[in-house]
Amino acid sequence: MIYDYQSTEIEGLYIIEPRVFGDERGYFMESYSHRDLESLIGPVNFVQDNESLSSYGVVRGLHFQKAPYTQAKLVRCVSGRVLDVAVDIRKCSPTFLKHVAVELSGDNHRMFFIPKGFAHGFSVLSETAVFQYKCDEYYHPEVDSGFQLLDSRLGIDWKVPADRMIMSEKDRLRALWTEDDCL
Repeated sequence: MIYDYQSTEIEGLYIIEPRVFGDERGYFMESYSHRDLESLIGPVNFVQDNESLSSYGVVRGLHFQKAPYTQAKLVRCVSGRVLDVAVDIRKCSPTFLKHVAVELSGDNHRMFFIPKGFAHGFSVLSETAVFQYKCDEYYHPEVDSGFQLLDSRLGIDWKVPADRMIMSEKDRLRALWTEDDCL
């Protein structure tokens, strides 16, 4: 197994630590093994990889796709530091509307597995950050959805002062969470 992992307080969310081998030349790690990840979380078939470059204070989220195109994601920060957040939006879940936040960085090499049924977002804590994620469903703009990441009912500390946050117009104008945002 190339991964060590930690369960979180929300079932299905995993913090994954790849084994990193370093020496005077730098380091080597397997960033993804289909076999090893499936032995941890069960069947998954990633079909699309995405990457973003963002500067300090950028906050992206909270995003998800509605049925029938919900997505599971495996996310990581290749360089820089981000606070990655997953919010449980499964109506029947005992952890409904709870969230887990984890720092991902190019230094700690952590990954975060987010199953279907979660809204996802991240904030950039370093000067810049390169963020990558694998998705098990293609992007479908017709079911693209999300809600306001600053909704105080969610209790998320994005670790970026509100006056330094940089959001897309779409994210800034999103409504607060409602029952329609449940999966």
